[in-house]
Amino acid sequence: MKTLAAVVLALAAASPVAAQPSGSSRIAIRPFVMVAGEQFAAKETFKAIFGQSAQPFLGGGVELVTGRGVFLDVTVSRFSKKGERAFVSDDGEAFSLGIPVTVTLVPIEVSAGYRFRIGQAGRVSPYVGGGFGSYGYTESDETEADDLTLRHTGFLAVGGIEYRAGAWVAVSADVQYTNVSGILGDGGVSEQVGESNLGGIAARFRIILGK
Repeated sequence: MKTLAAVVLALAAASPVAAQPSGSSRIAIRPFVMVAGEQFAAKETFKAIFGQSAQPFLGGGVELVTGRGVFLDVTVSRFSKKGERAFVSDDGEAFSLGIPVTVTLVPIEVSAGYRFRIGQAGRVSPYVGGGFGSYGYTESDETEADDLTLRHTGFLAVGGIEYRAGAWVAVSADVQYTNVSGILGDGGVSEQVGESNLGGIAARFRIILGK
């Protein structure tokens, strides 16, 4: 996250140079910070471990936008939380095993899409896009016997709206769907309840620097 912060600050300084007057050949470099809340598709798994299936993410990244409305977005985010390992009975009831466990998920996501400007001023811009990501997942506990470290690719789709709040600041709100297989479903609670998708639906809020 320190490296990400350094990149964001460096690009924030560079963005006024990159963001030239609007035109089809313009390419704007726009760093951003992001907060998100994700409803995981593996609802029963996360509920058994943490008591709830919706969890927060923090992150940031860089977006490249052309004068024609095409964008390329690179986002790095992170979720980390302590819970307890659990067991699910045959009737679907979850029981805590009393073993503290820390779960960390670090997505690195790349998406591309199109922004639609509304009105002559262009202050409101809906957008849609899709892409892929690399998702790093770790589980660690005091015993270290069941520690897990995996990374797999996944796919995403996103849609939302951006509002130009000032000359160099914009805010956006969107909904992103991710599908990530290959991490859950081979052991523990996720195998017991038959959940294999580490993705879900996230509501994201971003503060963007640049034009």
